[in-house]
Amino acid sequence: MEAESEPYVRLATLRTLHRVVADLNAARSLAGTLQAVVEGAVHGLGFDAAAVSLVRPDGDLVVAAVWELEESAMGGPSVLLGQVGSRESWDRLLGVSDHWGTLRFLPYDRGWAVASDIPRWIGDGTLPVYANDWHPADGLLAPMYSAGGDLLGVLSVDRPRSGKRPGAWTREALEMFSLQASIAIGNARLRAEMQRALARLEKEQQALRASEESFRQAFEYAPSGMAITELHGAGRGQLTRVNDALCRLLGRPRAVLRQQSFADLVHPEDRALLERTSAESGRAELRLSRRDGGYQWVCLRNSIVADAAEGPSFLLTHVEDIEDRKRHEFQLAHRASHDALTGLPNGAELKARLARRLCAQPQPVGAAAVPAEAAYPPPYGYPADSYSAHAAHEALEGADPYAGPVHGYGLPEGGPPPGLGPGYGEHVHAVVPADHGPGGEAWSAPFRSGGAAAADKGLAVLFCDLDGFKSINDRFGHNAGDAVLVEVARRLSQAVRDGDTVARLGGDEFVVLADGIGREEAKDLAHRLRNAIIPPMRIDGRAMRVGVSLGIGWAGCGMSIEEVLQTADERMYDEKRARGGAVRGARGERSHRRAG
Repeated sequence: MEAESEPYVRLATLRTLHRVVADLNAARSLAGTLQAVVEGAVHGLGFDAAAVSLVRPDGDLVVAAVWELEESAMGGPSVLLGQVGSRESWDRLLGVSDHWGTLRFLPYDRGWAVASDIPRWIGDGTLPVYANDWHPADGLLAPMYSAGGDLLGVLSVDRPRSGKRPGAWTREALEMFSLQASIAIGNARLRAEMQRALARLEKEQQALRASEESFRQAFEYAPSGMAITELHGAGRGQLTRVNDALCRLLGRPRAVLRQQSFADLVHPEDRALLERTSAESGRAELRLSRRDGGYQWVCLRNSIVADAAEGPSFLLTHVEDIEDRKRHEFQLAHRASHDALTGLPNGAELKARLARRLCAQPQPVGAAAVPAEAAYPPPYGYPADSYSAHAAHEALEGADPYAGPVHGYGLPEGGPPPGLGPGYGEHVHAVVPADHGPGGEAWSAPFRSGGAAAADKGLAVLFCDLDGFKSINDRFGHNAGDAVLVEVARRLSQAVRDGDTVARLGGDEFVVLADGIGREEAKDLAHRLRNAIIPPMRIDGRAMRVGVSLGIGWAGCGMSIEEVLQTADERMYDEKRARGGAVRGARGERSHRRAG
């Protein structure tokens, strides 16, 4: 009968197979595809029940879909859903089964004992009468593989409606169907993975958008300046993004700042520091130009933002306004190095300036003397007063005045020349100028232990002591005395040359440093200082007058600071004695007053 109707059976089966394969491809999810597989096996291939066991990520197989034409009183194969069988048991089961092409047939009397943990359901069908009748415990399995040969799962069919073991045509149809099912399952898995990947990507994009929005909010509304600088390409160094705080700080519109770079804005003296900071991704305190032409002290903190694939992408710069702090620092430095009453450099600052000019070695033969400012310029970014205060602080703290303060400020880092102490590079010695004889010839007396010939110009130290100041204090009070000291300081500052230093040691003692000056010029300077102080000064409606005793000493390398000041002090005392001025007791008393 089957042979007579075989063409019609095949045609009907192909039509049915085409329909169920179309249903497979129409499924939009893995669960829908698996359900279409078991329903197609039942409705399209003539079986009453089917199940799909799907390979899990751990390798074991789980019953993922079942279908039965009519559910039996025992509950049917749906009880198998979710049950798991080990991969080893499935491999053994497939190994002992009969090979029907790609199918595996497991007779009821063989094989199930070797795979006891595989989920199994046996229906209540009739027992076989003939050899090719279907037994309720028989099993027909269709392993499904991916394009790469990996096992995807196993399609199990049961109870053919003919009651017979499937013939050649039904087996071939089941093989074709299982092949299409494996393709559909693979595609469904791929779609599921793509959907999960898209979901993850969307979640990551949402997180990225949230992070970018948070960064934008933090960047735009930060209370201090923020900027983003390009690190590569034609726009390298250009400000590509700035916030409102930076625009307000520099007084420049956003559009203008985005056409510039920090190199365009930085103070010329701070340019090298900016370049080092940008390269090192570090921190620096420097000055940026404002729209009004002034400069703003800021602290730049750079962070390199890098891409995992391309490396450093841009520079994120935090710009903090430190104008008030720097002003306060300069004020503190000025107070530490200057006299509170007169505003002149104090004794510590005087010694610091001498320390920067002198070294412990005497002047070599033939070397020329230059002004201290040329030999040791202050570091860029610092006013001369703050730099001097730094040196004064080191002197007050007991630091070696011949090391440290000059190192690194305009001098090479390769170390001092032979014979000079640590901290000195290309040091230019200070020398005592020649004392010319009556005929104009220079007396070449040995200069201290070095034996060097003296030069025509040197560093003069003029020690000034007021005469009659104590009587003003005693008669009119300390307020009047303070006013006299302030006026004397003003007159001395106006009488000296540009670049000379006028310092107050304490009490009524003043010292003038005049570098690059000859002996006759020093005498002329002393004469100007005397003439500036002698005229009467009006204090609180009263005319007051003080005199002055002056002593000229000379500073030269190889001399200590105390020796320099003592020499000038002694010359001043010589003048007092020569002019018959009151010496005010012994020098010990005077030294005590000076210390007080």
